Amino acid sequence: MTSPFSDEIIANIERAGESIQAARALADDEYYDFATSRAYYAAFYAATAVLLQKGLEFSKHSSVIAAIHQHFVKTGKLSKAQGKALNWLFELRSIGDYGGIVHVSKEQSEQAIRTAEEFLSVAKTFLS
Repeated sequence: MTSPFSDEIIANIERAGESIQAARALADDEYYDFATSRAYYAAFYAATAVLLQKGLEFSKHSSVIAAIHQHFVKTGKLSKAQGKALNWLFELRSIGDYGGIVHVSKEQSEQAIRTAEEFLSVAKTFLS
């Protein structure tokens, strides 16, 4: 990795992996809202790492997602489906974190974890 943010990139990828592990553990204990939140954060950390590799740094989640679309989806480096997956994880995380009486289902949580794993895997290919 040749970036002034190399340590931050590595830390974000490690945190993404740990977030997926935490998401699995939470889902196993039937904490689907919290598992989904961790799955989203795994993808968020992976997206942050990819953007840092390009020298781009953002403080807001919406800015990270917008930059992924601008620099990766619109340029064809990421598929539209992968861009939509990141949006979906962000929306589902909002339900998990702020949904009140609305909750994330077991199936949604399991899909969120798989989606985050796929996003992390793709992100790693940009960083290798």
